[in-house]
Amino acid sequence: MAVRASFEKNNEIGCFSKLTNTYCLVAIGGSENFYSVFEGELSETIPVVHASIAGCRIIGRMCVGNRHGLLVPSSTADQELQHLRNCLPDTVRIQRVEERLSALGNVIACNDYNALVHPDLDRETEEILADTLKVEVFRQTVAEQVLVGSYCTFSNQGGLVHPKTSIEDQDELSSLLQVPLVAGTVNRGSDVIAAGMVVNDWCAFCGLDTTSTELSVIESIFRLSDTAPHSAIATSMRDSLIDR
Repeated sequence: MAVRASFEKNNEIGCFSKLTNTYCLVAIGGSENFYSVFEGELSETIPVVHASIAGCRIIGRMCVGNRHGLLVPSSTADQELQHLRNCLPDTVRIQRVEERLSALGNVIACNDYNALVHPDLDRETEEILADTLKVEVFRQTVAEQVLVGSYCTFSNQGGLVHPKTSIEDQDELSSLLQVPLVAGTVNRGSDVIAAGMVVNDWCAFCGLDTTSTELSVIESIFRLSDTAPHSAIATSMRDSLIDR
């Protein structure tokens, strides 16, 4: 199921939230309406935690996580870190990272098994990432953009990448990540995919401006509409997987 939401009239909800299969983080100081959208869909299955990171509300851009763990920048306050430890499930490892590229959400994209990272990310950060989130790490670009965390988003079911990503790049990324990918947009044509939406294996949230066509592409590639047969987008992309 894909749902539309906005944070204080801002459609870039991927900046103000972080969604995984075991927890959801939402920025503090939003409207009750924003929280109720997330809590209405998720609160029965995973915790929805109100948080800030390094005093910022743009938590989706500051941290990166999956069901195994959460990485936060070194500028995260002790109090914020303790709050996250108290609220997240015990199985989730939380690690502070000393990294020059401190907006981790912009430079790392991951699901529960693989991660794409900025080509200039520190080796030490790469090792911490692989260890904490239990992922295989690939240094890549998306449509020649180094901010891989901003220009693509993927779950364990599928992924959406920058609209100008070539077919060859899509095939290469798809075989690395072992999920089908499709090039597309959110928020009525925005190519900053990860800022406009968040997704896990059963649910997605997009900005209010997202069109019905964009929503149907999202529901199809991320396999969110369990009842409906998967459309041609998902089936045609399966060919790009290597291990079938």
